[in-house]
Amino acid sequence: MGLRHFFMLILAALISINPAGAHEVNPALLEVQEVAPGEHQVLWKQPLKDGRRLRIIPVFPETCSRGSARLEAVGGAVIERWELSCTLDAGHIKFDGLERTLTDVFVQITDQNGATRAQVVRPNAPELDLATDRAGLPVLAYLSIGVEHILFGYDHLLFVLGLCLLVRPRQLVATITAFTLAHSITLSLSTLGGISLPGPPVEATIALSIVLLAREALALQRGHETLINRKPWLVAFGFGLIHGFGFAGALSDIGLPPAQEFWALLLFNLGVEVGQVWFVCLIIAVAVVVWRVFASWKRLSKLIASYAIGTLGSLWFIERVVSFS
Repeated sequence: MGLRHFFMLILAALISINPAGAHEVNPALLEVQEVAPGEHQVLWKQPLKDGRRLRIIPVFPETCSRGSARLEAVGGAVIERWELSCTLDAGHIKFDGLERTLTDVFVQITDQNGATRAQVVRPNAPELDLATDRAGLPVLAYLSIGVEHILFGYDHLLFVLGLCLLVRPRQLVATITAFTLAHSITLSLSTLGGISLPGPPVEATIALSIVLLAREALALQRGHETLINRKPWLVAFGFGLIHGFGFAGALSDIGLPPAQEFWALLLFNLGVEVGQVWFVCLIIAVAVVVWRVFASWKRLSKLIASYAIGTLGSLWFIERVVSFS
């Protein structure tokens, strides 16, 4: 049994993934803009999971006085805005409840002179030290955000794993490269060029691409010549364009730092690729070690994996279409 058969076994195991967790959740965003000395406008953007807000509450230093909040729903997130009166050069901003999630909070603080500092606050350290956490190059935060987005974007990983499943080893590098090039193009066009698509249809189409990948796998098992068998790079490129809009949607949730849009985008994209390459290398490394164990499961593993990937993709597709309303 070769690498493709091992990939099928990995895919079969993925049937246990909760469909609602295809994207665990995008990062939350806290923007603080100083409009006058000691006076700030605050934007707190919380992503939704299963239609509900995560229980994350930003807590500012006790010296701060907070105005009444204005609430609005935008896409897959809830936005609160309020005014804040205090200086933000000492103390901590804590995020109660963050430690019980798998998401991060992207914090961006801009003073009255336009100087911006940014920081990623993580569940294992759910607070920001205002006196010491002053990133000299806040744009670097986008590298880790890109890595985390791909590693927690189970639908993107499942599609990549499906390519590993269906594509011959000698075609794998070219196929993954085509997928990478395609989603880099649409990510850049959407972020810098203003070309965008509505988020829910994009997410539904990404799920549909997984279903179509499963269909190709089943057709291949029946001995039919499939498009992905003949030109895998073309299929990967086409669907990669759609996946790029999905990445762009996640990036738009946190925004790009002013005057550093290009570098932030480059680092986010690089982070996505680093995470993707790491994932593929990990799967291949494990496969090389253990593929012999499952040699007698060759035919069954093909069938189980094809239905597993199709089932997950179908569940995600239905869930996302229903969410349009």
